[in-house]
Amino acid sequence: MAIILGLESSCDETAAAVVRSDRSILSHALAGQEDHHRAFGGVVPEIAARAHAEMMTPLVKVALADAGMTLDDVDAIAATAGPGLIGGVMVGLVTAKALAMAAGKPLIAVNHLEGHALSPRLIDADLQFPYLLLLVSGGHCQLLRVNGVGDYNRLATTIDDAVGEAFDKSAKILGLGFPGGPAVEQAAKRGNAKAVPLPRPLKGADEPHFSFAGLKSAVLRAHDAAIHRPEDIAASFQAAVVDCLEDRLEYSLSRMQTPAALVVAGGVAANEAVRAMLQTVAARHNMRFVAPPHWLCTDNAAMIAWAGAERFAAGLTDPLDIPARPRWPLDPAAEAVRGAGVKA
Repeated sequence: MAIILGLESSCDETAAAVVRSDRSILSHALAGQEDHHRAFGGVVPEIAARAHAEMMTPLVKVALADAGMTLDDVDAIAATAGPGLIGGVMVGLVTAKALAMAAGKPLIAVNHLEGHALSPRLIDADLQFPYLLLLVSGGHCQLLRVNGVGDYNRLATTIDDAVGEAFDKSAKILGLGFPGGPAVEQAAKRGNAKAVPLPRPLKGADEPHFSFAGLKSAVLRAHDAAIHRPEDIAASFQAAVVDCLEDRLEYSLSRMQTPAALVVAGGVAANEAVRAMLQTVAARHNMRFVAPPHWLCTDNAAMIAWAGAERFAAGLTDPLDIPARPRWPLDPAAEAVRGAGVKA
């Protein structure tokens, strides 16, 4: 069984983990950066990169020590090579390259999105390819058919903002704190989801894609009107997001042969209202529903190590000169869509 050391540094979480190919998570060390960015209401790339540089090496030492291993005991070193904030990505990838060179170990450059896409297989040995994945995070909102390791068909993407970005920006508008996604979810529990009339962008549209920029702008207008409680705006916003995701998912499901499983991954996958809706949709279509535990939804190194294990088993390793990438689509052949969706 292969043992993989994984490193993650694509945004504001510095992490290192040791995972075995039998799905055993031998260790996981993580340092968040909330205190670094809270005053700015969002992640500052330069600050994030500096924090990664300070924490990555100590976390590697902790992960190896917690696993009871040295670098000689691992079979390969995996690191996020993109997409993400390029400064942070470079910190993790350069660290992995140095470790691989020093120890004579193979390097595996992992697409951060593939880390999310494969993470449900780390906790569910029965999840087989292919499956339908809703990838919802701060930077992405995509619907993908996961055919196998390195084999993805993008069925839908956002034409503007990602759903996680809409959560974060709405939290900032409403003064709910940072990180925004959990803050909105907690505020929504105290609010009335029917109190504020908010739009459902692209709901009912004859296309599969997502849009959240207009919803974010509507939150700003509702806040500036000063007639609604922040909790009611948060609850109404979350309800609108859930409605949009459900409508867009149903559109795609009505036009395909239903896969055996519906899987959700990414930071927004930790949102309970989103999970509840997806579980209902899966039951409606007689699909299994698979969602990682909350800690595995947000950025972490265990998913990177697991993606590395899957790629290592397939004989996929990378040269030491492989570059870091700020953008790296899972499906490079996907047709470009209007707006910002071309980024995905």
